[in-house]
Amino acid sequence: MMELRIAADIVEAENQKHGEAHDADYAALGEHLSRRNIDIDVVAKKVSEFFVAVPSWGVGTGGTRFARFPGKGEPRGIFDKLDDCAVINQLTSATPNVSLHIPWDKEDPKALKAHASALGLGFDAMNSNTFSDAPDQPHSYKYGSLSHADAATRRQAVDHNIECIEIGTALGSKALTVWVGDGSNFPGQSNFTKSFERYLSGMAEIYKALPDDWRIFSEHKMYEPAFYSTVVQDWGTNYLIANTLGEKAFCLVDLGHHAPNTNIEMIVARLIQFGKLGGFHFNDSKYGDDDLDAGSIDPYRLFLVFNELVDADHRGVKGFHPAHMIDQSHNVTDPIESLISSANEIRRAYAQALLVDRMALDGFQQDNDALMASDTLKRAYRTDVEPILAEVRRRAGGAIDPVATYRASGYRAKVAAERPESKGGSGGII
Repeated sequence: MMELRIAADIVEAENQKHGEAHDADYAALGEHLSRRNIDIDVVAKKVSEFFVAVPSWGVGTGGTRFARFPGKGEPRGIFDKLDDCAVINQLTSATPNVSLHIPWDKEDPKALKAHASALGLGFDAMNSNTFSDAPDQPHSYKYGSLSHADAATRRQAVDHNIECIEIGTALGSKALTVWVGDGSNFPGQSNFTKSFERYLSGMAEIYKALPDDWRIFSEHKMYEPAFYSTVVQDWGTNYLIANTLGEKAFCLVDLGHHAPNTNIEMIVARLIQFGKLGGFHFNDSKYGDDDLDAGSIDPYRLFLVFNELVDADHRGVKGFHPAHMIDQSHNVTDPIESLISSANEIRRAYAQALLVDRMALDGFQQDNDALMASDTLKRAYRTDVEPILAEVRRRAGGAIDPVATYRASGYRAKVAAERPESKGGSGGII
């Protein structure tokens, strides 16, 4: 029997409080959608089959470059992190898999798998770390990792990524995400061409170590920690990497890793068109790589991204199965609440995109009717799909109102009493 971190009777009691109003809302929305020739239960079924992975690091309090202010009940290690991730999945029914970060989450794979399984969790893509130094590692990544001028440092970075594949294989993972902080802070500090050549050479070695049924995701980032140049700085470079490595290599799109006003949905469309969209790290941003909660700043953009994904699925694009993962830093909120909210916002954007009248949109596009094409998207986006999300959660044993149920459970106070208080003062996102 699956272990529940929040008692089932608490969830049921909270659902009973909201049940009557929810039933009325679901029925009203169903009637509204039926006038648009949309079956609400068909949409609900599709939403129930959409999942997003939560990051193990996301259940801890994040920070800025200047300071970190720990919250109560911080997880002490990966086993506590899995407990917190299980709460998110229990209440949302949307996050059955966890994305691990090595070496932060390095433990005996058998013990990890057993603990996760007892909680009803599995493992998504593995994440390597060559952007910071682990205790006692021989060579520092201060000046880079896979692109480092020193061969021994590059060897260490390659070996670390291969170790991540080995750990992931034992856990049942099927993908490796590689993000490097390699770059330069001064003109002339690095040779752009040689750095990229070294990076590609290291990635090729990692690629060779992939099992046949694995994929590798390269992630681009415009800036940070290097502020003059970044080795993998944009989606074009990312596409070159995936295309150079081979058919198991794909591009990962982090919604926060773009300049303000970048047309991210067009980037998504291009990568779909050429078969190299691997997946997403969902978050949001106002200025740059802010790692804010998904949908907190620009929910319409999130919808437009999902419009491209639903369109690709509607067209039957061959081999189309992008990975969906959250990647956020929670500096001023309870991380569990933020991840609950983000999982629901991501599902919301998907549900809204399912409501787009594809036939009408295609006709307006063919007729160059810009206003009606835009209005077709807006009509789907303006539809309040919360009753669908709530019904999907309830049918799966989750909460009609997951944040309210989480707060009613007292989970944060419980773990705060069990886990030693973390100390603040250090900078950097965990």
